[in-house]
Amino acid sequence: MVAFGKKLKDRQIEEWQGYYINYKLMKKKVKQYARQIETGGIERRYVLKDFSRMLDIQIEKVVLFLLEQQGILSSRIAKFGEQQETLQIELDLVKIAALREGYRDIGRDLLKLLFFVEINAIGLRKILKKFDKRLGYGFTDYYVKTRANHPYSQLQQVFKHVGLGAVVGAISRNLAELEDRQGSYLSIYDQPTRPLQDPVIDAIRAAVDRLSYSTNFLTFLGQHALIMHEELPMPTEENPDDERYNFMSLFMNLVNTFLYMVNTYIIVPTADDYSMSLGAAATVCGVVIGAMAVAQIFSSIYFSAWSNKSYFKPLVFSSILLFIGNVMYALAYDFNSISVLLLGRLFCGLGSARAVNRRYISDCVPLKIRMQASAGFVSASALGMACGPALAGLLQVKFKIYMIHINQNTLPGWVMAVAWLFYLIWLSISFREPDRLSHKDLVHDYDTRIDALEKGATQPLLSSEAHQDGEDDDQECDVSEELLEDSHAPVSSLKAAYKLLTPSVKVQLLIYFMLKYAMEILLAESSVITSYYFHWTTGKVSIFLVCLGLTVLPVNIIIGRNISNIFEDRQILLASEIMVFLGILASFNVIIPYTVTQYVLSGLVMFVSAEVLEGVNLSLLSRVMSSRLSRGTYNGGLLSTEAGTIARVIADATITLGGYAGESRLLNVTLLPSLAICILTIICTCLTYNSQY
Repeated sequence: MVAFGKKLKDRQIEEWQGYYINYKLMKKKVKQYARQIETGGIERRYVLKDFSRMLDIQIEKVVLFLLEQQGILSSRIAKFGEQQETLQIELDLVKIAALREGYRDIGRDLLKLLFFVEINAIGLRKILKKFDKRLGYGFTDYYVKTRANHPYSQLQQVFKHVGLGAVVGAISRNLAELEDRQGSYLSIYDQPTRPLQDPVIDAIRAAVDRLSYSTNFLTFLGQHALIMHEELPMPTEENPDDERYNFMSLFMNLVNTFLYMVNTYIIVPTADDYSMSLGAAATVCGVVIGAMAVAQIFSSIYFSAWSNKSYFKPLVFSSILLFIGNVMYALAYDFNSISVLLLGRLFCGLGSARAVNRRYISDCVPLKIRMQASAGFVSASALGMACGPALAGLLQVKFKIYMIHINQNTLPGWVMAVAWLFYLIWLSISFREPDRLSHKDLVHDYDTRIDALEKGATQPLLSSEAHQDGEDDDQECDVSEELLEDSHAPVSSLKAAYKLLTPSVKVQLLIYFMLKYAMEILLAESSVITSYYFHWTTGKVSIFLVCLGLTVLPVNIIIGRNISNIFEDRQILLASEIMVFLGILASFNVIIPYTVTQYVLSGLVMFVSAEVLEGVNLSLLSRVMSSRLSRGTYNGGLLSTEAGTIARVIADATITLGGYAGESRLLNVTLLPSLAICILTIICTCLTYNSQY
């Protein structure tokens, strides 16, 4: 595939030449900085100041041209408005048709301007990413945070498209008035739920949705799912994802996500009692809970690969495995077999289709609602995590049906088996398999987007200025580098995916491993610890776990709406790691007697801090991970899932092994590895990020 920068510089729109950010010039400047820093010929402070000034000038050039074009469009709208006023007195169908087409022409020019802004925004993100990569600085966060909310910043014009909304509104309102002149006294403002159905307006809305990249709750929550998006815009009026999208199919994926999380956590309050009833130690609950995660390590890979060919069949297979696994889990009591219990949990883990759920949202949901769907994925997971223990607390019954025992240990299995059976029937009726795109189709689709951009929707990032200066020396290096960075071909193996990870991404995956390990230790051993120290019943354990689960969405709302707008992401990252460290430290049993207050408060601090850390960490990952990991089997979502799943497996194994030290020492024994890993991640974060400033 031809490189992004090289392909865009082949054709230019003459009338807009010189108004785009000079990507080539800034790229050469970054290389110059790198060489000078290696030889010690320049100070870092000078580099930051000089490059910031260059970016400010380039962005100002884009914004001034943007404002000029907005003024031209506004003048054209005003002239059409004067003509439209005369039609209020005398109805002329020919003039109405001409006015409609005139407004649509303005809409097409606006669409062209939106893509102009978006391509410049993409170029800006790319050059910032290149700067951080080549020079090892954390410049991106510094530049965006210092400019984004400053009253005189031009950056808001680029990323928040200030003023363009008024032009969109004027075109929409006038087209709506011309569309219906049958005596209606309602305007578009009186019927906000009935938007104007016009191809040009729909294309503008889609472009605005793409351009609306601001830090808010929905964006933050969507990034939490690590469902990555392609960078290049689709300038045409039709989006192929619209034809593949079906609301009920998306809803069934979200229901699958919810049920799987319920299935994961519904057994946590009773896993220790179930293990003891089968003749095993209470700490074997770690193995019982972790067996599902062990199987998920493998199921994530084959489900991700299977989703390249189908979405419906993997979901059906997942439902069948989960039905069988839950039946086995419930029958283990009557068989009096810990092996059947573990096999049941393994079958449940083999039915984990979260990779399919992510892939469906990434591949089939239209871009304009993809962030909402991503946020729905996270919300469904959080709700399932809270509902699982809540259901376990309600299932406090004991009776027999023929020879089958129904009690608090077996009923979670039976309830989930019935739930998955109903889901399987519902899935068969409601799910619609989308049309498949082959790898060649995806490559062709990508090239088509580039061609469309070149032919009239945008201007290349590379201006002719400085085109010849030093080009021969860097041409071979530039082409190979751009091919590596900008190729959207998905990777073909975990090894290839690992090679694309930068040091900062590896640190963030380590952080994700740590927080999942710490959270799993807290949740999985809660029934054993609270039973030993406080003699809690299953109901009390369930209430504690539900309260923890219900903190997920409120915490993300606070972070997404408030804290992330005040502090840099990496500042929140480090602060959250320190709070997780303090929560773990406060959980140790060093005071006799160990109190409920100490356990609950320390657990709450650790869990909430870990939730904050997870959101910020995945938000950073979604922005800095290679675009080649946005599609294919070995995508960014799979890598994060594998890191988290492995952490859960090791944590559950730690609980079981810690049981050999006795229940009196279990708490401290399992917290020590959490503390050590947390300290390691704090050190790595400081070395990786703090040294960049």
